[in-house]
Parts: sequence; structure tokens; C-alpha cells
Amino acid sequence: MTAQLKSTSNGRTMVLTLSNPEHRNALGPQMYAAGVEALSVAESSADVRSVVIAGEGATFCAGGDLQRLEANRHQPPEVQAQSNDGLHSWIEAIRTFPKPVIAAVEGAAAGAGFSLALACDLIVAADDAFFVMAYSNVALSPDGGASWSLSQALPRQLVSELLMGGERVGAVRLQELGVVNRIAGTGRALEEALALAERLNARAPNALASIKELMNEAAGSMLSKHLGAERDHFVRNLHHPNAGIGIAAFLAKQPPHYE
Repeated sequence: MTAQLKSTSNGRTMVLTLSNPEHRNALGPQMYAAGVEALSVAESSADVRSVVIAGEGATFCAGGDLQRLEANRHQPPEVQAQSNDGLHSWIEAIRTFPKPVIAAVEGAAAGAGFSLALACDLIVAADDAFFVMAYSNVALSPDGGASWSLSQALPRQLVSELLMGGERVGAVRLQELGVVNRIAGTGRALEEALALAERLNARAPNALASIKELMNEAAGSMLSKHLGAERDHFVRNLHHPNAGIGIAAFLAKQPPHYE
């Protein structure tokens, strides 16, 4: 069966399902390209307020296809470089996508699968799910932004343990460390992720887009510059019709219905 990225709708949420069951939803170039294209479509659609990324069946994603990687060892280096660039285009598309992206993790999120989950804004994981940066186990170094994402989220010593040691870490432990947002029962990660998405869907899209952009810029920005960016976003959102809707609904003690 050919690896593919399935796209379905659940209300105002687009669900992207990694589908490569023969290889535990391992990633590949076709998935990368499909992911970038799906987010491009979702960005321009007013009907889509959020995106959930899940894996087909009991596994989120086993990472890269080792058989394909072994074959690439016998190709010119630029072949693998192009594959990495494809993955990184998808990771960057997730990070810069102006709407919330949630990972729904069942079973294993290994290697690039872990990287993919980290690129999302929120992670919902089954209580028996586990995450592993498996790269060093096969004499490889990380890709998919793993070293960047983990270094932003955790102390250096913990990142060293995860990346150098290549040991699996459970979802509950990652929640304690602040990396996983919600724990769900086994088989219910997607259900919980969709419920979380629906709560976010009820919020003003322009405000969520501003929040995500400000978060993305914060790590590399001086405070004085970032304060200016916060001011500009605040003023723009105050003068957006949704601010009028939100303030009026709050004062009237009624739920808002944003554009």
C-alpha cells in the first residue's frame, strides 16, 4: 500500500491522517508534499479553523522509512538532502500556519514522527503513548527541527538525554515536563484532540493567528522589538470586527460568534 496523507473534515477542523500502515505510518516525500499542499488549502479556507494531525491505527508515526534511508545511502548526497528539505518545508509550514495545529498521538511517535508532533502547537497523547528520538540508535542526527524544538522547550541536559541517549519517554512524563498538553485514554487521542480543536475553533481566528505569530517571533527577538510587535498586533485586533463581537458578548454575558 502506498504511503499517503489522508485529508478529512470534522466540523471546522481539517484532520490529516498519516497512512502508511505497513511501515507504522513512516514518513516519506509524498507525505511531505501533501502536507504542505493541505495546509495551503486550509489556510485559504474560511471553513477551516484548525488542523489535527493523527496516525492511522494504533501508531502515530514510526519516523523515517529505514529501507528508503538505506537505499539513499547508495545515491548522491543531494538525494537525501532533497528529502530532508521536503520534510523541513512541511515542518515550517506547520509552524507558520496561522491556525492551531494539534497532534493526536497514539502508540509511538519516533524520530521524525516526534519532530512532527513537536512542530504542532499542541499535543494530545494517549496515556500509553511514547516518544523517542531514535536517530542516535541508528547512528544518525536529528531532522525535522527536533533539536530546535526540544531546545526551546527543555533544559539542555534533558535534551541531551533525549537526543543522545535515544531512550523512549512516556506521554505522562512529557506532560509533566510541559511538552504534552493533554493525556487521553488509549484510543481516544483523536477524540480529545478534536474536542480541543473545537474549543479553539470558537475563538477569533485573527487573534489566534496573532498569538501564533508572536510566539514564533519571541525566541529570536529582543524585548523592546517584541513589545512593538505586540502593540501592533493588539491595535490591529482591537479594530477588527471580532473585537467588537467579543467585547459585546462578554458584557452581555453571552457566547461570542466570531467571523
